[in-house]
Amino acid sequence: MTFADPQPAQLTRGSSFPASPSLTAANPGLDAFVALCGEATWAARLADIGNRAQVNSLTGRAAQQRHALELALARLSGRRALTRASSAERLVSTFAEEAVRLADSLPDGPRARMRDQIIAGLTGEATLIPLFHLLRTAALLRESGFSVRFTGLAEGTPHDLVADRDGASAEVICETVSAEEGRPVHRGDWYALVDRLNPELQSWLADHPGRYLLKMTLPKGISGSEQLDELRTRISAMLSAGKRQDASSEAVLKLDPLVLTGPQQGVNGLSARLRAQFGPEAHLAITSDATSGSVFVLAARAGRENEIAGAVARRLGLMAEARLSGRRPGIAAVFLEDVDRTEWRGLREQLELEGAVRRFLTTPPARHVVAVTCASRFEMFGAAPPDAALEPALRFRNPSHPAARIQALAPAILSSM
Repeated sequence: MTFADPQPAQLTRGSSFPASPSLTAANPGLDAFVALCGEATWAARLADIGNRAQVNSLTGRAAQQRHALELALARLSGRRALTRASSAERLVSTFAEEAVRLADSLPDGPRARMRDQIIAGLTGEATLIPLFHLLRTAALLRESGFSVRFTGLAEGTPHDLVADRDGASAEVICETVSAEEGRPVHRGDWYALVDRLNPELQSWLADHPGRYLLKMTLPKGISGSEQLDELRTRISAMLSAGKRQDASSEAVLKLDPLVLTGPQQGVNGLSARLRAQFGPEAHLAITSDATSGSVFVLAARAGRENEIAGAVARRLGLMAEARLSGRRPGIAAVFLEDVDRTEWRGLREQLELEGAVRRFLTTPPARHVVAVTCASRFEMFGAAPPDAALEPALRFRNPSHPAARIQALAPAILSSM
């Protein structure tokens, strides 16, 4: 299992996508999960992911990261199973087998509802992460002594789970929030822009050997193919005309020689130095020509800081109002997706996430919420601290909720920080 990392994107002439590992014998438990998905649906999904992930591009590598869960299941199941699974892959296998057990326990209607959710997760840009987040949340509650009912699947309730312990119960809603919602410049859009520019930059470097830095300030951010095309056209025109600067209300572009003090250690060393210079929120990409030693660095920043914690709080406001009945105390279990290890660590250590969640808990939409939990892929797949939190999920109690001091609910609602 791999995780996104905030290193500058690198594209080098002649580079290739990493090959798949050698594969061997079967895993019957995961074969049952594939049967639950539908073998034809599963095969089509893997073919689609494979086509996108094997492309020698940043978007291809991003697809490999985004669909790491499905790719791990593919490595572990059927005739393509690995003889040795990593600890993360063993966790993936556990959740998949739990999905099969859950489906087998449901009557036909709810089972069909669950399969619809699985099919949705195997379509387009969606993933199986929301389903696995649901299964993991239920597993953590059971480990804390709760009995758990999947009322969302079994009864069609707006909330996903009901957790009971010693006469007390709580409704649980499971939501997946993308960190992209809090980025003025979406990482996916950045990768698409770099992929479109890279052939032109390679040709330009061949005619202009050297080391260059193109700094981009995007006051309003950027999103969508139309804005990406406009920016790419401006950069291309600027380079073709031999200009060093180009400014508008949408983007300020400045081309300078790339100057970094201290010893250089190839592209990897350059990546680390660029990240240190431009900070964790900058979007960086390196295009290089190994033959000439030429390098072209793209560095972009939005006009405002990322608001990933704010995006979580906004989603909490929407989901709490829409999905909790108010008849029981509510627990909102958030899974933060598309976040890299540096961002996730910063959100925790700088208390940005805690601050945003605690501010939410003082608002009217939080009146039915007794606690909020937050986790990422790093906790789901067993990464070690500091990449992952010390607890299976961050947990924040709402002290103003009437149920905040019910002892039976304590394992699921007491703050972890």
